[in-house]
Amino acid sequence: MSVGKRQKAALEGIDRAKLYPLNEAVKLVKERAKAKFDETVEIAMNLGVDPRHADQMVRGVCQLPNGSGRSVRVAVFARAGKAEEAKAAGADIVGAEDLVEKVNAGEINFDRCIATPDLMPLVGRLGKVLGPRGLMPNPRVGTVTPDVAGAVRAAKGGAVEFRVEKAGIVHGGVGKTSFEAGKLAENIRAFADAVVKAKPTGAKGHYVQRIAISSTMGPGVKVDPASVMGAGGS
Repeated sequence: MSVGKRQKAALEGIDRAKLYPLNEAVKLVKERAKAKFDETVEIAMNLGVDPRHADQMVRGVCQLPNGSGRSVRVAVFARAGKAEEAKAAGADIVGAEDLVEKVNAGEINFDRCIATPDLMPLVGRLGKVLGPRGLMPNPRVGTVTPDVAGAVRAAKGGAVEFRVEKAGIVHGGVGKTSFEAGKLAENIRAFADAVVKAKPTGAKGHYVQRIAISSTMGPGVKVDPASVMGAGGS
């Protein structure tokens, strides 16, 4: 089957103009996940913000109640006792000056980066390397903290960071297509709730404008925001 035919088949049964209730949208996405791997389910939220203005920046972290389904490699900048705490909590890479040298040399074998506050002057030198990759530790999302063990466990357990893009869109992975539909819906609601709680002071008018979900290789399905933000969703 050609890619064109596969895409055409995946689109069948989806009304591109319709806003689907969340549970129905999840069902459509799961049914159309035909790849040979366990596809990630992603959410995209169009927000009524202009992130070029500092008071309209949206950033935060969401702890997915049912995990993300992906294996997250965590690096921690810490010394002595805090380094031992990080290792005991399951951190994959732990270090201080030695880890800074590795990162500067291009060794970035991790998906999440955590640092103790006392090491931020050291980690700050890596801004040009970690910043563009979205890996720079930040106290606002709980990745600069003295509680490195808690931060490591959160990262391993399904904490998803989000940050609005230039076009006012926030997106993130909210699970795998192998998840039960109800668990995916729970994760999606948790992510949307975290984005709403991160509403900036400068946001004017309608904040959540559009929501869509899709799998890695599947078509997007538009979701009725009321079914995500409200108690309903069937």
